[in-house]
Amino acid sequence: MRNLNAVITGVGGYVPEDILTNEDITKMVDTTDEWITTRTGIKERRILKGEGLGASFMGAKAIEELLRKTNTKPEEVDALICSTTTPDYIYPSTASILAGKCGITHAFAYDLAAACSGFLFGLVNGASFVESGRFKKVIVVAAEKMSSVTNYQDRTTCPLFGDGAAAVMLEPSEEPLGLIDSVLHTDGVGYPYLHIKAGGSVQPINHEALDNRANYTYQEGQTVFKFAVTKLVEASEEMKARNGLTANDVDWVIPHQANMRIIDSITRTMKVPTEKVVVNIQKYGNTSSASIPICLWEFEKQFKKGDVLILSAFGAGFSWGSVYLKWAYDSK
Repeated sequence: MRNLNAVITGVGGYVPEDILTNEDITKMVDTTDEWITTRTGIKERRILKGEGLGASFMGAKAIEELLRKTNTKPEEVDALICSTTTPDYIYPSTASILAGKCGITHAFAYDLAAACSGFLFGLVNGASFVESGRFKKVIVVAAEKMSSVTNYQDRTTCPLFGDGAAAVMLEPSEEPLGLIDSVLHTDGVGYPYLHIKAGGSVQPINHEALDNRANYTYQEGQTVFKFAVTKLVEASEEMKARNGLTANDVDWVIPHQANMRIIDSITRTMKVPTEKVVVNIQKYGNTSSASIPICLWEFEKQFKKGDVLILSAFGAGFSWGSVYLKWAYDSK
């Protein structure tokens, strides 16, 4: 049997038109542009507005662009994995809604919930399908409407989050490219520090939950910051050691866009030059699992075939990981 690798053959993305600036946020809570910028690196974020629009609206836009760019017919897609923390509904899955909207009729589709680490988990999941030889075209999409779970009365969290979506196509290749290795972890200790308390089966949405604003994101920032830096550095260093990589071997580092101070700490420890680090947090904020694929989408034209990319993410749970891949094409 041939040895197949799963390679990314295209990227599609979408961010909403409406921009929420730091100045806008100063009118909601007691904060300043300087306070937000120095602590997060964020200047603005995109917000999805419109009656009845959820994660699937953005995800469908990203998938439609992806299908166009890869010259793929919807019926040719074998599997669709949707990473989202903000699904349209508890059920059916957002992936099934995306399949319906995009005409993907011959695939199985499901949601994957791993918070900000979700895209990496989905990427490894999808790559396994391709590497098995049974599936030719697998879409991994991350779609997040974080504004729907953001408390705009909480000055510590409301500047952080934005909305957006991006998708990649995974296909088989016999070339030594694509997803080479991954380090993924979940330890389960993170619930007290980062969660949405209400909305699940433990505490359904009711008047008490709404009055306590328990249906919005709660975060203990300092604790999450410490865990994120420690675990992301450990995962990235493990990845480099396992594959004999040095900082000179790495062409691009694409970290989850959660906080500029976290990104700086990771790249400093990894001894990677800043020009090799992909950053767009200043424009989009933290879009949860969509942040890494949005980076791939926005910077796609800068990647060259054979480039070594290290992707890393940290999220609620706690969950975290690092993925080593070799880019498979030169963008036109």
